[in-house]
Amino acid sequence: MIQSMTGYGKNIIQLANKKITVEIKSLNSKNLDMNARVPGAYREKELEIRNRIATSLVRGKVDFNLFVEITGEETNTKVNEAVVNQYLSQLSKVVDGDKTELLKMAVRMPDALKTEREEINEDEFGQILNAVDSALVDINSYRSSEGEALRKDFEKRISNISALLEQVIEMDPQRVTSVKERLRKAVSELKEEVDENRFEQELIYYLEKYDITEEKVRLKNHLEYFNESLSSQRSNGKKLGFISQEIGREINTIGSKANFAPMQQLVVQMKDELEKIKEQALNVL
Repeated sequence: MIQSMTGYGKNIIQLANKKITVEIKSLNSKNLDMNARVPGAYREKELEIRNRIATSLVRGKVDFNLFVEITGEETNTKVNEAVVNQYLSQLSKVVDGDKTELLKMAVRMPDALKTEREEINEDEFGQILNAVDSALVDINSYRSSEGEALRKDFEKRISNISALLEQVIEMDPQRVTSVKERLRKAVSELKEEVDENRFEQELIYYLEKYDITEEKVRLKNHLEYFNESLSSQRSNGKKLGFISQEIGREINTIGSKANFAPMQQLVVQMKDELEKIKEQALNVL
């Protein structure tokens, strides 16, 4: 079954002193294009997280966010007392101000605050990976739901093109007759005697150039192949894109050979349906 590349997944972990939120969003892209926002404390584990996401999502423009909110009393950021006191001493020599005001200035100076690097707790990171897996389950479920909607739309568009093709097939004898009549009328207007046998030979040659039998057969086969690919167990948007190109090639050839206004109108309608298929195929995994 086909899957969309559009999806969203989120999971929240509540620990003793912090709240960790995992969020994954994806949109369509030719390849896997991943952007990850990870706090510095977890930077060394970013590659492992990226590989986990890449294995599951395969393709798409993916945004991964890991948010950490401290909810307990402990914090890794502390006042660098020695540095702040040094700033206070220097500032008091420059300006004669209230100590509280000088302190406000001092804590905004470089290195006034220091952050102690926290070692990653493996149990905590294991919970983060579980949250990532849970978010991936959600996003893949979302992708499957979107894919089902796309499948129904594809089937509708392919059915419309098939119906238009049937009208083309029914109309073809009328088109051939019309072409013959136009040629005979053009010759008669020349008011010259024409060798009937030679005329018939030229007429057959002309009609062969505008014969669309092969295009009708190939177009029908391509439409059937598209529907078969929709039912495949593996979602393959690139394959659907390739088949769409082949469908477009046959439709264009029928249009260029038609030389018959009613048939060209049907071709325009087929092209309109195909453009909608191509747009949607870009969002298939």
